[in-house]
Amino acid sequence: QVQLVESGGGLVQIGDSLRLSCEGPGRTFSSYALGWFRRAPGKEREFIATISKSGLDTRYADSVKGRFTISRDNGKNTVYLQMSSLKPEDTAVYYCAADRQPFLSDVPSAYNYWGQGTQVTVSS
Repeated sequence: QVQLVESGGGLVQIGDSLRLSCEGPGRTFSSYALGWFRRAPGKEREFIATISKSGLDTRYADSVKGRFTISRDNGKNTVYLQMSSLKPEDTAVYYCAADRQPFLSDVPSAYNYWGQGTQVTVSS
């Protein structure tokens, strides 16, 4: 079983920045492609960003492109989501996900392992 643990969520103001972290399995962390998704109340789970095993390739949802940055530190077994210029519509529970697939995917079903989520609330 692969455990993913998110942290860094909280209550912020419009325009603020926040960095989410997700710590994954130890020695095998670099063998997983990683993604960030979010679910707002009453909405479907939404793709945010994904990063390749090496960290060289990334993909973003149009809704966050230019505001959010995904990165990973395989030495620390951690993937990050740096969020800036936050808006009320960014309010959601944010989840990190992992899988061994060799390609980047924006589809939740492509990921077999999920964290418990961390709440981000952007107050107006």
